[in-house]
Amino acid sequence: MLAKLLILLTSCVLLLMIKGCASFQPVNVNDACSVLEDEDWYEAALDSQERWGTPIHVQLAIMHQESKFQQDIRPARKWYLGFIPGFRPSNAYGYAQALEGTWDAYRNSTGNHGAKRDNFDDAIDFIGWYTYHSHKNVGISKWDARAQYLAYHEGWGGYKRKTYNSKGWLLKVADKVKAQSLSYAAQYKKCQAELESNRGWF
Repeated sequence: MLAKLLILLTSCVLLLMIKGCASFQPVNVNDACSVLEDEDWYEAALDSQERWGTPIHVQLAIMHQESKFQQDIRPARKWYLGFIPGFRPSNAYGYAQALEGTWDAYRNSTGNHGAKRDNFDDAIDFIGWYTYHSHKNVGISKWDARAQYLAYHEGWGGYKRKTYNSKGWLLKVADKVKAQSLSYAAQYKKCQAELESNRGWF
């Protein structure tokens, strides 16, 4: 009886170690194969791609720019006199740096009312949802990482008004997102077969 209990406990510990995606951190955030190494993250990215139609490399490039895949990141505070903390510039939070209002719209739209911004599965699905609506609302190709990021940053209304044209720094960031997306696409192509072979082995 004791032996069976020990086997059961050992199995549970191993399962938690394997499936513990909440604490997973990519070794190299600039490498798609490293980012997708965790099976749960890969499954979540595939699910979002299938649901919303935005390719994995575009979704990952946006998340890379927003948080470098850090779970609980927030915009930096402003400090006064070097030691007095000020307000944060926005309430963005989590992997996707989603604003509270936009996150609420996502939850209401999808029915995923328990979604959390510091959960990778929810955050990658949010990016898929947002890019899907950028395509639907303002006609941006789901494969166009640069334009998708501009809409992600400025909002659909801002994108329509082309507010990004007055922000040279943002245009440079969008170019970086495009370059990261192309790099991720090439990397993913090389390791996709291996990632697929590792799916669901446990």
